[in-house]
Order: sequence, then C-alpha cells, then structure tokens
Amino acid sequence: MFYFKKSCSKKLTTLTLSMLAICGTTAFAQLDVKTTQSGTKNTFDPTLLTTDDSDTASQIDTKKTSSDTATIKSLEKSGKRYTKVDLSEYAKTVNESIWSPNMKVNSAMTVKIQALLDQHHASVGAIDGGWGNNSKNALANFQRMKNLPATGKMNQETWDALSVGADDVLVSYTITQDDITKFGKLPSSVEARSKLSDLGYESIQEKLAERFHMRIDYLTKINPNKKFVAGESITVVNTKDAFEGGFDKIIANTATNTVTAYQGDTLMASYPATIGNSKKPAEKGVYSLNSKVKMPHYRATVTKGDSKQTFILPPGANSPVGVVWMSLDKAGYGIHGVSNPEIIGQPAPIGSIGLSNWDVLELYANVQEGVTVEIK
Repeated sequence: MFYFKKSCSKKLTTLTLSMLAICGTTAFAQLDVKTTQSGTKNTFDPTLLTTDDSDTASQIDTKKTSSDTATIKSLEKSGKRYTKVDLSEYAKTVNESIWSPNMKVNSAMTVKIQALLDQHHASVGAIDGGWGNNSKNALANFQRMKNLPATGKMNQETWDALSVGADDVLVSYTITQDDITKFGKLPSSVEARSKLSDLGYESIQEKLAERFHMRIDYLTKINPNKKFVAGESITVVNTKDAFEGGFDKIIANTATNTVTAYQGDTLMASYPATIGNSKKPAEKGVYSLNSKVKMPHYRATVTKGDSKQTFILPPGANSPVGVVWMSLDKAGYGIHGVSNPEIIGQPAPIGSIGLSNWDVLELYANVQEGVTVEIK
C-alpha cells in the first residue's frame, strides 16, 4: 500500500509518518520515496515578491492580455476521455474499497474518500492518499453540505452520503499528442522569467497532475515504469465535471484555511486555500469582487535591501497567481491560483486568497462581479 505525507517540500526523502485515522485509529508506515525532477515542482522562490497595499495600482497588468487557451482547456477537460478497461491492480483495489466502522486506515480507502470528496465539490486540494487538515476540513464541509454533524471524521451516515451512486475514482487515461506540448525547466529568477512568453508546465507529469487533481509524486508513484508519452495509458483520478449553478457568497476562513461557496445560506462547494501571506495576515472584513481575469500578467516587485524592481511576469500555470486573478475592492487583495498546489493550506508569499488552479477555475466559472467575499 502507498502512504504519503502532505508537505510543501520540493523533494521527498525517506519518510516515517503517522496518518491520522479517518475512523479514530492510527496507522504507521514507512516508505522510501525516490523522486526525480519530473516528480517535483519548480525551484522558483516566490518569497522574493512583495506587494504594496498602500498603492492602489493593481498587481495585474490589465493592459496585457493573453491568447493562450490551451492551459485552461487542459485543466477543464471533462471525464469523457476516461476508460475503465485494463485498470491496474492498484486502481481496482481503490475502486472496490468500502468503508466500515473500526477498519484500519489504508491508503486505498483514503484515496477513494479524497476522490469522492473532490467529485462532490468538497476539494481536498491535490489528492495523494495522505490524510491531513485539507482532507479533514473537506470532509467536515461535505458533512455540512449534507446537514450532517460536521466532525471531520468518517461514519456510516457520511459514507452512505458520499458513496451513493459513486463512480470509479481511479480510471485509465490515454495520453494524446495534444498533451505533449513544449516543456522545459523555468529559470529561478524573476527577471529571467519576465523575459519568457509564458510560464507553462515544466513537465508532462506536472501538467497531468494538475488536470487530474493529484500531487506529482503520487501520479508517478501509482504509474511505475511509465514513460508518459503519447499513446500510453496511465492511472489517474476520475475528477468528474466541474460545479455548475453559480455562487452568490464566498467566505474565506483564516482559522481553517478554507474557502466556502454558497447559494443563499446553502453551502455548495469548499476549497482548501492559502489565506493571507507570509508577511502579514489577510485583513478580515467584507469585500466585493471587482473583476475577473484568466491567464493574467502579474506585476512582480522584487525587493533586495533598500532597492525595488518591478517586472511583468507572463501568464501560465506557473505564474505566481496561477491561471486566474479575481480582484477584490481592496488594494492588493484578490482570489487567485497558485503555481504550486502543495502549499495549499499554508500562508502564501503573495496575494490574499490562493487556490489550486483547478479549484480557482471552478470558482471563477460560478461567480460574477459584485459577489460578496468575506474574510473571517
């Protein structure tokens, strides 16, 4: 069985970990994880970037627009391209897992719960088979959606609601030639990045991990000996379709690092988030969503000692604000994507409310300008 630990570390070594039990018990496992560059995120350090909230100038360069739709389309692919034939033994084990009281924690059950929560729009962020705060908060929010006691722990009533009519959570996907676009390691400096035409994915593994809501190292781990080339079938998460229906209120909770979306008083979706930044917390209050931009050009300010330099960074999945920026009516505040979904749930170096690229796209599609956004 596979066990993974939530981490914002760029590289994993031998891990000794304890997984918090979903049903109240604790399991221990040890796993040697050997990752290659294809299983790690880029080395860019966004802590170099600063924002000046006293300046009403936008962080987004609205004079520049992007014609790149390929990245958005890649993230928004529907589940119609999946198949359920020739599944791996691991995929079959996960799909056939059924929760029962007092069962021992195992990664197959954990992955299934994470994927089912994702399908019900209670996102856990990047699915990895490790149970942490993002998963616990997602489970509690799902329970709220179903008017169940929001304990964040699995029980029979919650399992019945989560699994009713459930489809396979791991499926097979055949890599297409369209998936094989130009990849390459991005430079680490802000100045060098500003000279590029886009900040796209560095590897096919990174691209597919985001499309299928997975950590890169988990994707590569459950697809051993795969070369990730066109025509090859791999095991991925069945992400189903994005939410449709609209939200009229958004709440960003700084205590739980979650964003919840409502229709009236009814909770419809939830997302793990980075709220505030590493230099100061987000200012609590009620705001209004001013504007929405896909594939934004980001105005990055680099501070070195007493000097500051400003660079315009091109759009892309590895932009500091990901593939979406939605500004609030407070200077420097916005809801945006992040270049590294592994940091979700922790204070971010920039921005105010950061979500994974796939979650922020779902939110983007369901809110209009003028929607109330509360930070509490």
